[in-house]
Amino acid sequence: MNEDKIIEKLQKIFNDIFTEQQVIVSKNLSANEVDEWDSLNHINLIVAIENEFKFKFTLEEIQSLKTVGDTIKLILQKI
Repeated sequence: MNEDKIIEKLQKIFNDIFTEQQVIVSKNLSANEVDEWDSLNHINLIVAIENEFKFKFTLEEIQSLKTVGDTIKLILQKI
């Protein structure tokens, strides 16, 4: 799987979770740029990503994620 396919899957996840604001997924996107991206939606996002890609993040991995680009890199490592 390549980055474009991952971004496509992440876009669908983001659309499902963030319903009040259209979010365009990019490598530089962070929680600071999305009004709905609070702690509860962060958990929802992590769980949805884990379910989509069929793996689990460790606590340390979750804490290291600052941007969508970081998430993409980690997904590529885990799949």
